[in-house]
Amino acid sequence: MSTEAPLYRHQVLFLSQSFFIKDNRAELLLHAHKYDFDIRFFSEAAEFTAAVEADRGGSLFVIDLDALHNMQADLHDSRKTLMLGELLARLPRGHEYVYLQSSRQGSRFLLQQRLVDSNCLAYAEKRIANDVLVDKLFNLFVRTGRGDLVSLVHLGPPAGLDAAALLGHRVEVVHHLDAATLHLRVKELQPDLVVIPDDEYRRLDALARVLKKNIEADPVREIVLLLRHPDDALARRALNDGFDSVLVDAGGGMVEAQLANRAARIRVSKDLIGKDRATGLLNKVGLQRKAQDLIRHATLESKPLAFGVIDIDKFKTINDTWGHHFGDIVIKRLCLCLAPQMAERDLLARFGGEEFVVVFWDCTLKEGWRRLDALRQAFCAIEFQVAPGDLRRFSFSGGLAAFPDYRSENELFLRADAMLYTAKETGRNRICPAM
Repeated sequence: MSTEAPLYRHQVLFLSQSFFIKDNRAELLLHAHKYDFDIRFFSEAAEFTAAVEADRGGSLFVIDLDALHNMQADLHDSRKTLMLGELLARLPRGHEYVYLQSSRQGSRFLLQQRLVDSNCLAYAEKRIANDVLVDKLFNLFVRTGRGDLVSLVHLGPPAGLDAAALLGHRVEVVHHLDAATLHLRVKELQPDLVVIPDDEYRRLDALARVLKKNIEADPVREIVLLLRHPDDALARRALNDGFDSVLVDAGGGMVEAQLANRAARIRVSKDLIGKDRATGLLNKVGLQRKAQDLIRHATLESKPLAFGVIDIDKFKTINDTWGHHFGDIVIKRLCLCLAPQMAERDLLARFGGEEFVVVFWDCTLKEGWRRLDALRQAFCAIEFQVAPGDLRRFSFSGGLAAFPDYRSENELFLRADAMLYTAKETGRNRICPAM
């Protein structure tokens, strides 16, 4: 293929025993590529540490402690293997590592303590199935990623929470002063966290019940009671009334720290639920929520949206002719073509298989057609090598719908999908309606 963009979104640097690499390399790569990351294997500690130092960020560093049995070319005395302390001392500072160990090693608490105190991101025991290991590594990519903003609605004046400190943890705080209209504000903003002080709960104890019983309530949303002073009876009553958790304000930024931790867990849950593992894009679930949020903001700000559905042309033929692995490469190359052209408030999702959805913010139908057609032409220009000396190009078709002409996420999708069908029926490799 002619493009030089990396094929996979993430990378794992893996130091392991030579025999383990030989026996497991192919299967680990097969599973990893399905999750949109690649693995570089090392048996020499010196080569591994050099690669860690040269890494530009965003990678995971995995160390199989059985690598201590490898002969190391840079050891010039009679002992050619490293001791654990020597290996840990060689690891570049400022990075965190994932350690793999045997069950025998895992049974020794002092060894566990030494590992977790040695820049440990996580550890796991072998034997661990290759597909399970890859799945756990994918979860770590999600956990360590920057992630989306988590939104929090706080019932009370700004002095009640340090919004600046929370924003540093990517938590956006909105203060709302009227308890009687809190449910309307939550319905409008669809926040991830709602924080209600104890004095507001004492005045209006139905707050959590009203928020929970709404059929449109987000099941991931957490409603938190904030106690200014410990009160076991009030805390028990709040939990019975529908609050998810209770925090006690011990001062010194403890509440903000606890909320930041909760936001991090919510962010990971949202990413795991709402992201397509093979591409890292939004999936159907993530798109639905994000599109509904975007439509709400477009309504409030009187902004147009262009909603597009695209589908790779003759994708079944691609799979049948060159195999599903090659089909996955075509999908990833399309993602790499589309993603860099998305503006900050645009949306890009893999809706399923070879079908994708784009939503352009503050964009008319005409401008949306121009942008989507430019993406179509860019994808058509990519050359794929299907065999030595045999280069092919592929295309996609697209359909567009405009907000506010169509007002809901479902109406927009149905209209754009109908236009996609028209594009397919009238020759493919085009965007409809034509402008």
